[in-house]
Amino acid sequence: MKMNCGRIIAFLCTVLFGNATMSAEQLYHQQPSVTPELAMPGAYTVGVTTLTATSPNHLSAADFKTLQDRQLALEVWYPAKVSRSAEPASYKNVTRSHRAFELQGTAYRDAPIHTGEKFPLIVLSHGYTGYRTIMFYLGEHLASHGYVVAAIDHTDSTNAEVDMVAAPGAGFISTLFNRASDQQFVLDFLGSQDTKVREIVDTDNAALIGYSMGGYGAVNTIGGCYSFSAQSLQKFGVPAENATALVPLLNSCHGGRKQTDRRWKAMMAFSPWGGELDVHDAKSMQGISIPTLYVSGDQDDISGFENGVKKLHEQTGSKHNYLMVYENARHNIAAHPAPQVAFDNDLDIGHHYEPSWNIETINRINQHMSLAFFDCHLKNLAERCAYLPEREDITQVRDAIGKLTEAWPGFPDRWGSGVLFLRK
Repeated sequence: MKMNCGRIIAFLCTVLFGNATMSAEQLYHQQPSVTPELAMPGAYTVGVTTLTATSPNHLSAADFKTLQDRQLALEVWYPAKVSRSAEPASYKNVTRSHRAFELQGTAYRDAPIHTGEKFPLIVLSHGYTGYRTIMFYLGEHLASHGYVVAAIDHTDSTNAEVDMVAAPGAGFISTLFNRASDQQFVLDFLGSQDTKVREIVDTDNAALIGYSMGGYGAVNTIGGCYSFSAQSLQKFGVPAENATALVPLLNSCHGGRKQTDRRWKAMMAFSPWGGELDVHDAKSMQGISIPTLYVSGDQDDISGFENGVKKLHEQTGSKHNYLMVYENARHNIAAHPAPQVAFDNDLDIGHHYEPSWNIETINRINQHMSLAFFDCHLKNLAERCAYLPEREDITQVRDAIGKLTEAWPGFPDRWGSGVLFLRK
C-alpha cells in the first residue's frame, strides 16, 4: 500500500500538538511569585478579533487637497466565552526592516463574546513606526480584567508601510496630522457600528493608551491642543517652503472636535512625544481635566524626559495626574519583548531593547499599574485606587532595627527597584 508520509506527519502533529500554529514564538515566561499582584491574569477568558474601520471623505495627508476613505485595521480584545477545544491566537507582523515574525498570544481568535455585562473601552495607539499588536500583552491583560481594548494600525505609520532605511520619514507628516483624529474616530466607530463587540462595549466610559506618537496624539485628543510653528516643523525635517502652509492644517485640538469628547474618562501615555518641541499648547494643557498617567524612562532619548515627558506631566491640569518613571530606561518602555528575528540588526532591536532593564519586567509593571489606574478612574473602584503609590520611590529601606519600610501596594517585599511614582 502506498503511504502518504506528509499526511501521516501532519496527522501526528495534530494528535500531539493540536492545531496551534507551530511557528508562533512565545515571548513570555511563567510569571514568578514576585510578579506585581495586578499583573496576574483576570477572571475573564479573552477573545480577539480583527476589524476594519473606514473613515469616509478624509483629507489626504499626501497633498492636503483630496478626500479619500481612510482605512484603519483594529485588533480588539474582549471578555469571551471559549470552549475547551479552542486554540490561542497568534499575532503576525514585520520588524522595521520588514522581517516577518509571529507571536503566541493567550486570547482566542473570534471567540464568542461574554454576554450579560458592559465593559469600558480602551483605545490603544502605537508609535512611529509600529503596529497594532505591539502592546498585545496589555490588550490581553486588560481584557481579562473586564475591558474591551481596541488597538489601531495607524495607516501610513506602520512597520509594514514605512521603509526605515530608504525613506524613514515618509509617513511622519501623516502621523502628525492623523494620530489624534484616528483615536477619536475609533471611539466613534465602536460606539455606532454593529461590530462583534457592540453588545458589550461601553463607549460612554472610554480611555486612551498611547505610546510615543500615540501619546502625542492622546494628549491632543483629551485637550492638549497642538501649537506647531514653521520653525518647530523645520526642526524635524519639514522644508521651509512647506512648513508655513502646514501649520494651520496641523494645529487642531480634541482629536478634530470643537471640545474634548466627554466619553474619554482617562489617559495613559507612554513616552509621549512633543514636549521638547512645545508641540502642545501650555495653556490648553492646564485645561485637561480627566485623570492622566504618564510613563517614561528618565533617559528617554527620543521624547526627552526633563523637558519632554516630565514637562507634559507638569503642564497637565488634571486633579489626578501621575508620572511613573523607569530609572535608567530610555524610550522602549511600552512594546512587547523583541522577537527573535529582531536580534539580527540594530534597526530592529532598537525598537524593543533597553540596556538597563528586562523588557518582560517592564511589561509586568505596566500591566499592574495600568490596571490600578483604569480600575480606579474608569471603573471607580476605590480599592484599586489604593494601589496607586503614595510614596515616590519604590525602593524599600531598613530602619535602625532592620525592619523594612512598606512595599508599594501589590509589590512583595524586596522586589521593587528602579521605579518612581510622582503625583502632581
